[in-house]
Amino acid sequence: MTFPIPALRTALSLTTVVFALAGCSLFHRHTEQECMERAMYFESNRSSRDGMIAVGSVVMNRAQSGRFPGSVCGVVGQKGQFARGIMSQRMRSDPKVQEAARSVLKGERHPMIGNAMFFHTAGHSFSYDNMHYVLVAGGNAFYEKRASSLVTQPVPPPAIEGLTGR
Repeated sequence: MTFPIPALRTALSLTTVVFALAGCSLFHRHTEQECMERAMYFESNRSSRDGMIAVGSVVMNRAQSGRFPGSVCGVVGQKGQFARGIMSQRMRSDPKVQEAARSVLKGERHPMIGNAMFFHTAGHSFSYDNMHYVLVAGGNAFYEKRASSLVTQPVPPPAIEGLTGR
C-alpha cells in the first residue's frame, strides 16, 4: 500500500514524538510499591514511621472501599486528592519509606486509623461538622467523614507517635 507523501511525513513525525515522549515520566507506569512510597514520601514528609503507616493505611482503606479507584496507584494518582505532582515529582530513594510501603502492602495498618479515608495537614482547621478525627501523626490529622450527630471527636487529638513500633 502506498501513502501520499504528506501523510507519510505526518505519520513519521507522530511516531518520532511518541518515541521521544516514551522516555519521559508521563509514560512511566509506577508499581504499587512506588505509588505507596510516593504517598508516604510526599504526604507524611518522611517525618515518622507512624505518619507514613497512617498515610498508607488511608490509601489502602480508599483502594478497598469501592468509592475510590481500586488500586494503590489509582488512589494516589487521583486528581485533587493528594499532594500536587505526587506522581511526577522527583523523589529521593529512602530505605525507611520503602520499608514502610512494603509493610503496608503486606497488610500492616496503623492501629488508630480504623476506617478513616481522609487527612489534612495538622494545624489546619475546617468548618465542616462531619469530620471525626482519629489520629494526628506525621504532621497530618486523620479523620472519618460521619453524619454530624455521630461525630464524637470534632477536633484532632494530640499527636501520638510511636504506636506502630520499629
